[in-house]
Amino acid sequence: MKVLICEDDPIVVTLLTILLRKKSIEPVSVSDGLQALKQLRENSFDLIITDIHMPYHNGDEVLSLVRNEQGKQTPIIMMSSDTEEEVINLALKLGVNAFIKKPLKEHEVEKIIKKFL
Repeated sequence: MKVLICEDDPIVVTLLTILLRKKSIEPVSVSDGLQALKQLRENSFDLIITDIHMPYHNGDEVLSLVRNEQGKQTPIIMMSSDTEEEVINLALKLGVNAFIKKPLKEHEVEKIIKKFL
């Protein structure tokens, strides 16, 4: 299994990488939306974990590429420290499968990842 992590915070990337590797899942991480779109156009993933706010392209653009341009139903987990209700509702309306509020709690992240893998 292969998971794309789209996140510009190296601490979050490290946490997610450790969690995924413990489950023998291959993480591929990118630090901005431009790299994320490139990875998505060139590779296939079993799960995508993306921050909402990233340099160059936001998580909603990543979501749009997967859902609209590629027509894929790959599970997408969106994360953000921006926990305003309208941000969460917009993410869900755009088609994310789950929303995680930052700061991340390891047990919550594990539970959500397990649900989709």
